[in-house]
Amino acid sequence: MTYDTVVFDNDGVLVGRTRFDVLQEATEETFAQFGVSDPDPDHVEDMTIGATPEQVNSVCDTYGFEPTEFWRTRDSTVSGAQQDEARAGRKTPYGDIDTLTNLDVATGIVSSNQQETVDFLLDHFEIGRHFDTAYGREATVESLTLRKPNPHYIERALADLDAESALFVGDNESDIVAAENAGIDSAFIRRPHRSDWDLNVWPTWDIDSLDRLHDICG
Repeated sequence: MTYDTVVFDNDGVLVGRTRFDVLQEATEETFAQFGVSDPDPDHVEDMTIGATPEQVNSVCDTYGFEPTEFWRTRDSTVSGAQQDEARAGRKTPYGDIDTLTNLDVATGIVSSNQQETVDFLLDHFEIGRHFDTAYGREATVESLTLRKPNPHYIERALADLDAESALFVGDNESDIVAAENAGIDSAFIRRPHRSDWDLNVWPTWDIDSLDRLHDICG
């Protein structure tokens, strides 16, 4: 099998993941910006990772927040925290990213992280040249339903790239399912945080480095 297009997840694939405590502290700061200095820890956790629109609306109803405004502020604050991590050298690209320079295919990024964060990282680390399109999530409550495994952003990237035969590279099971939902092949990359991960899904490829893509793409 050869591919004319490769699309990548971002965090945990191209750049290191952000520590959970950093994201959690940013979420707590969001509550503080809305005048709540001691929110329920369960609400903080729910708003830190994997929030659904229903959870956002429920939490906002509990505290009397306006959901659209709260989530926009939450996304901005969490993005700012990730940008600070990058500036401080604690969130950096993986060492094999430069191998993409010689990968003779169209390339894109599809992340469930904020578009603001994706754009910043590409610019800050000067790696935007490797990619022809890049999608993150808009800072809206509605965008939470479009995260992987929903193939929405993958399909937008594939349309941008006029892809005929595409591969999606991710480090989460939701990435593999999203690729399947988009009707394309997948590669699960075993970064250090995934080296011994037991998969409950079946990627087309199981790789330990971006270098492998040269062989896979023919």
